[in-house]
Amino acid sequence: MIDRREFAKLAALPLAMTPEPTRAAAAPRIKLGDQHGSSDEILRTVSSLGVTDICSSLPSPKFDENWSVESLTKLRERVESYGVRLAMVPVPMSSHPIATAEMPAIMLGQSPQRDRDIENIQQMIRNCARAGIPAAKYNMTILGVVRTGRAPGRGASTYSHFDFAKTPQQPPLTEAGPVDADAMWERITYFLTRVAPVAAEYKVRIACHPHDPAMPRPGGFRGVDRVLGSVDGLKRFISIAENPYHGLNFCQGTVSEMLADPGKEIFDVIRYFGSRKKIFNVHFRNIRGGFLHFDETFPDSGSVDMLAALRVYQEVGYDGMLMPDHVPQIPGDTAGRQAFAFAFGYIRGLLQAVQG
Repeated sequence: MIDRREFAKLAALPLAMTPEPTRAAAAPRIKLGDQHGSSDEILRTVSSLGVTDICSSLPSPKFDENWSVESLTKLRERVESYGVRLAMVPVPMSSHPIATAEMPAIMLGQSPQRDRDIENIQQMIRNCARAGIPAAKYNMTILGVVRTGRAPGRGASTYSHFDFAKTPQQPPLTEAGPVDADAMWERITYFLTRVAPVAAEYKVRIACHPHDPAMPRPGGFRGVDRVLGSVDGLKRFISIAENPYHGLNFCQGTVSEMLADPGKEIFDVIRYFGSRKKIFNVHFRNIRGGFLHFDETFPDSGSVDMLAALRVYQEVGYDGMLMPDHVPQIPGDTAGRQAFAFAFGYIRGLLQAVQG
């Protein structure tokens, strides 16, 4: 038994000497995101559906007043007024084919306009940082998104379909002419060595979308090699001008399109890029099929176990957005609103199951 005098001494010890209870580190929380845009109507809708973070619509297809620090700050503040975080904006390097690209010179190669466009992208990144916007997404494509029609889906729905065997045997070249793998890598490297250091200096993550879909290697399609249409290509991509602010807009559907058996292979791909902290955003969509032949399905009816995929994102410490991307068409479903609402609800349910 402790003497009363000894007890009094113990009670008088400073609280700092009492060991703190051990607290487990909070697991990173993945967010439900959206990329439909930033109009008031969209913000009212997606905030009601549980979306917490968004990628806005394109502020402008050219470097103008909409890309000023003042305009970007007003955009961020308006988004935040709906209780939503503006986590990302697109720069004018979209998924359009080269004929309708906002800044075609970047992917067409050598020209004075290429340097001017890259300088504008650099300034957009600087202005995003000054406006409090932490990330920007972009594409480096010539072909755009290629599909070969639609396929029957669940119920009355139809799925976007790609079957390379259905493409023309001798399709015409694009406006870019023949672009082999070496030329593609030169243009990608030229861009990254000038833009990735600016992103690192201003601490804005720049997230590139893979080529959608993958094409035969080598040779590609319409004279264009799709070097960002394979996992090895994406590995090479993140090694160029490597820094923590240069990574991927990881479209899980597009990456699945690169794989012979995405239902088995996609998880290790997520681990590779996720463990290296190169996944800055996720297009969380599913496909049925694989390399050179696939349909874009509802998230719950494709080849990939989406709950298992989500657990891998959590395993590697990913804490960005999961967002719907392409959705099936349903008769009478204007602008895919019902299909997207289903996708939001499905993703939110998975997040609650995994994160609580």
